[in-house]
Formats: sequence, C-alpha cells, structure tokens
Amino acid sequence: MDRNSECPDAASTDLTELTARRPGALGRRGVLTGLGAAAAAPFLLGAERPRPGPAEPSARSTLLRNAALVLTMDPALGDGPLGSLGHADVLMRDGVITAVGRRLPAPPGTRTVDASGKLVLPGFVDVHTHLWQSSMRGGCADRDLFGWLADCNRGTFSRITPEDMYRFVRLGALDSVQSGVTTLVDWVDALPYDTTVQYVRALADTGVRFTYAMFQAERDAALITRTKRELIDPLPLASAQVATHAARAIQGLNRLHWEIAQDLGVMLNSHVLERDEQRADDPVRTLTDIGALGPRLLMNHAIHLDDGELDALAAHDVRVAHCPLSNMRLASGIMRLPELARRGVKTGLGQDGGTNDTSDFFALMKTALGLQRARALRASVFPQVHDVLRMATLGGAEAIGMAGEIGSLTPGKRADVVVIEPAALNFAPRFDWVNQIVFNGRPENVDSVYVDGRALKSGGRLVGADPDRVVREAESAAARLRAAS
Repeated sequence: MDRNSECPDAASTDLTELTARRPGALGRRGVLTGLGAAAAAPFLLGAERPRPGPAEPSARSTLLRNAALVLTMDPALGDGPLGSLGHADVLMRDGVITAVGRRLPAPPGTRTVDASGKLVLPGFVDVHTHLWQSSMRGGCADRDLFGWLADCNRGTFSRITPEDMYRFVRLGALDSVQSGVTTLVDWVDALPYDTTVQYVRALADTGVRFTYAMFQAERDAALITRTKRELIDPLPLASAQVATHAARAIQGLNRLHWEIAQDLGVMLNSHVLERDEQRADDPVRTLTDIGALGPRLLMNHAIHLDDGELDALAAHDVRVAHCPLSNMRLASGIMRLPELARRGVKTGLGQDGGTNDTSDFFALMKTALGLQRARALRASVFPQVHDVLRMATLGGAEAIGMAGEIGSLTPGKRADVVVIEPAALNFAPRFDWVNQIVFNGRPENVDSVYVDGRALKSGGRLVGADPDRVVREAESAAARLRAAS
C-alpha cells in the first residue's frame, strides 16, 4: 500500500500539495537533460557514500553438503513443479550457483557446510515493502487504509531525520533478512536527497539485494535520475524502479514518471485499487492512457479489479504484487488471485512494510493460501502450497523482471539461498516437509541466508550485524519521533 499519500482526493491534501504544478515546472526533457553535472559529481551535499555490506565471512566457493531436501524451483533439476532433490548438494562460487546435485566434488579452497537434515531453497523475493515503516509497528491497529494513512503514516514519514531514517530502514531490512528474504522492492515516497542517501546506505549495509522504487513530485523529478546514477548504479546488489500514484487527477505526473522509467530502462511501480473507493481515481485506465500497460509495470495490491481489467493485465503481461497480510489488517479486501493465475498474470508476494508489522515471510505465504480458501470455502482453490512457494521465490523474480538472475537454484543464477532447520519444536516431526515450510515455518527456522554467495545469516544468527545495537538505535529514534509529535 502507499505509505505517504495514496489517494489524490480531497482527503489526501499531502498528495495534492506534493504534486501541484508550479510555474516553470520541468517537463521530461528538462528533468533528464539537466543531470550531466549531477551524474559526474556523485554524492553532493557532503553526504556520505553508502558503505559496503558486511565483510565476506566465507570462502569464494561454498558447498552446502547433503541437504535432506533441496527445492530448486527448476523442474529440469529435480522432481515435480518445485524441482525437488533429496540428499543433494548446492555449490556456490563467486556469487553464482555453479552446480546442484548429489555427491558434488568440492573444488580446491571450497568451504564445505554440512547441511544434513536441513532444507535448502532459493531466497524469498519481497516484491513490495516500505521498510521505513518499522518506525510505527503496531500503530493505528483499529484503522482501515485511509485511517492508517491519515493518523499514522503521513505524520510520521515527514518527521524522520536522515540519521534516524537509516536506523529504521536497517532495522526493517535485517528483520526481512532473518526471515529468509534475499531480494526486496522498497517503494519510497518523496524524500530529500540527503535522506535518500541514508536510506540507500542502510539497505547497502544490510547486504540484501534490493530494488529502490522512487517517487518524486514533478518539481523534484530530477532526483529520480540523480539517485539512480549516483546511489544505485554503483552498488552491485541494487537496482531501481520509478514509483507513482496512478490516478486521473495527476495523469500528467504519471506520464512523466513513465517517461523517466522508459529513459532509465526500469519498471514503473504503482499502487492500484487497494480499496474499492479508489475506483474513482480510474487508475487502470490512467495507466493504459499513458501507455504504461506492459511487462515493465508492477501493480501493487490490485484487489478490486473487474474482469475487463484482469483481461487487460493478462493481455499486456502486467506484473502484480500481492500483499495479503497488509490487505487483511487494513480491511482492504482479498485479491482475485485464482482469476489472475488462470489468466497467467505473473504475481509475487509483498510484505508491505508497517501494516505487516513484522517480516515473517512464512506467515505471508500461509495467509496468501488461507485467505483464498476462506473466501472460496474450498481447500482445492488456487494457490496450493507449491504455488505459494513458487510465488515467494521464482514468481516474485518474474514479477520484477529478474527471473534470469534469481528465484531458482538454476546453475548460472546468483547464489541467493536459504537454509531451513526443521528440527525444531514448531516444525518437527517430519510428515510432509514441503507443506511444513508453509504451514509450520517461522523466521527462527531459517538457519542460513546467502545473498550473492555471502552469508548474511549463519547458524541462526545474523552475520556482520549487532541486533541488540540495531534495536537500541531504533528505540532511540522512535523516542525522538514521539517527542517531536
């Protein structure tokens, strides 16, 4: 969901002010041609360059040896739709999956990790979140979307200092990593450049693979390109999207955002029909009219689509982010997920920041499955367990156009891997491990997380991060926010 100003109506004065045109406002070419100097002078304003992520704790080559079950998400590598292999190894070298199979030889210098009894699968892909909202977990618990935006979101976002933004984002990102997330898409509303620097720095310091989706009003649209060139492009684990609020009232801004996205060669990312009341904004037709419908469009939520709109998404290969925990908390509705699946629409799962409250990707999968069963009163309805596991991994990668790099353990892809320990009170005994991942799994069952072959969690503990310190700093930042309110 949009976390600062989703609705361009009378109740959303922040968005109205944010997107108001002023004399001499830049058109697309003015935005894009005035950036040569900025691109040549990275990190102006005296801002600190994002620091690299945690130091590499392992060898260039790592072999996960004799896992009880490997879910490759590649049917060509194993059995069934999840490409399952029992008692198998996974070899990672220089950040890439180089081999998956049984009794793989260990190249010289390889670090061998005993994965006996454990489950191995690709890292989870969170296709929609707002990490800064860790600043207000549990807030506005009795509000729907519009009440949450008005009473929690807007007043908090604008008061966070650059330094405290770093603390909140790092807290949220590390919480995601410990749950098995290796790639996330962070939708970020308009920020000053110095705050953006700290936001990106927090993500980079975490070591997670991330896509930074940037919204700016027309007057500050040049910051989108500047941020990509100066902050995102230098980071090997980072990529960019352009964020927008699709609505007829600001179609000119939507068009500008789409044109910038095209020039930068990135996706456009928009919230669409999270609540039925937003149909008055005419978001789908607005996106159609600006020419954005296609595989470079990611729609978040997309709950209240009609049949014609579902057909249009399928015909144009539009991608969708499903955020069931947030949609449930905010009484927004239940996505027509089976209908999207029947039409072949590529759909991933999103945590959606503060209204998920904690980054539990297992709860997200279970909710995506359970909500459809509760609505249909049938256990056979889409998605089944293997469907939500795919949505959490390869399906998410497909939704954000990264399936050629991540989402499965196919040799040649980046080594983003999760190791799960099933020998736990909440998980054991073994009955059907694939089902148990979804129905029984919790973040504490995640033994190890690798991003680009680098261990970010190992033996159940985060690597290169002090959780106690991260929590203390976030608590101090939250106290400053409350004192300033």
